[in-house]
Amino acid sequence: MTRKPWGVEFTAHPEEVANLRRLVRHRLTSWGLRELIDTAQLCVSELVSNVVTHVGPGAPGSLEVSVDGAYLRIEVHDPDTRALPTLVAADVDAEGGRGMALIEALTDRWGVQLREGRKVTWCELATGLTPPTDRAVDPSVRRAEALLDMYATLRPPTCRYEPGLGRVGRTVAEESVIDVITDFLRWLRAHGCDADDVLDRAQSRYEATSSSGRHS
Repeated sequence: MTRKPWGVEFTAHPEEVANLRRLVRHRLTSWGLRELIDTAQLCVSELVSNVVTHVGPGAPGSLEVSVDGAYLRIEVHDPDTRALPTLVAADVDAEGGRGMALIEALTDRWGVQLREGRKVTWCELATGLTPPTDRAVDPSVRRAEALLDMYATLRPPTCRYEPGLGRVGRTVAEESVIDVITDFLRWLRAHGCDADDVLDRAQSRYEATSSSGRHS
């Protein structure tokens, strides 16, 4: 099941949340997805409220909803590429901080993509119309694809050594790098590429660039 993507622009104000919830209800009703309306409305409320809170009232944004196979996808776009949503363990009595934890609990998956001049926070809900396993993907592959999207907006990449990082900090950083490399190797395998050949070429390029740096 697919539907032509639907979207609407909005200005980040608390009162806009109710209007967007109403529009999503009408859209999902017309698509025959009534059973997802309540959950989708909650997701829209949280994602749009995050824009109001963390980007600021009056910020321009847009909401996009689409269906592709087994999943309903909700995207909220905003212009701030610095304020990235994070999953935090909020205290029971805390007034805020539970937004993305709720998204994590309600959805099958969610993430953030950085594009030219904007940020996209998205989540997906299984429709039950086709087996969700049709799109089963190794989580490492999804993380690698998200990194590729980020790299496209952050070039040229920079690495800077922090003098005060310390042994423990360096160990954590190295483990993070190992995780990234492992994810990319799995991404290569998932797309039918020869990971060993890529590693060999990467090593050769690294050695060549390191050598030219020492001679310059």
